Amino acid sequence: MKTINERTTKYPIDDIFLKRYSPRAMSGEKISKDEIETLFEAGRWAPSSNNNQPWRFVYALSDMPEFEEFLLLLKEGNRIWCKKSSALIVTISKNNFDNGSPSITHSFDTGSAWENLALQATNMGLIAHGMQGFDYDLAKEKLGVPEGYTVEMMIAIGKPGKIEDLPEPLREREKPSQRKTLEEIVFEGKFLV
Repeated sequence: MKTINERTTKYPIDDIFLKRYSPRAMSGEKISKDEIETLFEAGRWAPSSNNNQPWRFVYALSDMPEFEEFLLLLKEGNRIWCKKSSALIVTISKNNFDNGSPSITHSFDTGSAWENLALQATNMGLIAHGMQGFDYDLAKEKLGVPEGYTVEMMIAIGKPGKIEDLPEPLREREKPSQRKTLEEIVFEGKFLV
């Protein structure tokens, strides 16, 4: 057992899993092209069915003109704090294998790439906060996502900031969350509700 960030494990795991969480307080500092590319490199090495690698990332760094367009995709509650992020990323998955047959796991595999990116961000001292609070249809339209691809999520990347800079309602949520117990999520031999 170990405890990091007020999270305690039942079995020994690597510290990175306890260190990673999704804060919102970001400093507004810029990140470099190399830093964002390092995150994408980590995502690139995720496992996928038939090695299809269905994930795609479309991004805007905070100093790019497109950043404002990405901010407008977000729901107001996320826009409030994301304006201090260093980058915004829209994560997309390809629905079919390269041979044209349907890929049932395209979203799942893309989730693996997101997790790799999030863990790499944690290793680099960056925040990676995944979100569903945005307009999916508008993202598809504005980013030119063709048929056969699914917009999955947005990610805010940034350097840690001060909790005090967040609006009051978000401050109390600015801590690592707990997880369900193994007994609630793991079943031997048969699924239990």
